Amino acid sequence: MMQNKFNTNYNERQVCLISYLKSQVKPGANFFKSKYIARDTGLSSKEVGTNMAILSDICPDFKIERYSYSNSTTWLITTPQL
Repeated sequence: MMQNKFNTNYNERQVCLISYLKSQVKPGANFFKSKYIARDTGLSSKEVGTNMAILSDICPDFKIERYSYSNSTTWLITTPQL
C-alpha cells in the first residue's frame, strides 16, 4: 500500500531523488549541489533542479531549500524534527 502511494505522489525522477537523499542525508544541515546529485543519480542538473524545487513543496520526509547558486544550485536539506 505504501509503495503504491509513493509511486502515485511522485514521478520516477522524484522517487530517484528521494531515495538518493534517504541514503545521503545525515542529522543536521546537509548541503548538496545539483551537479553532484545529477552525477550520482544519472539525472541531468536541470532535472535535479526542477524536481528538487517540486519536492521542496510536496515531500514531508525532508526540508529542502534552495540555498545558493554559484556554478550549480546548492540545496540545504534537513530532516524535520519529530
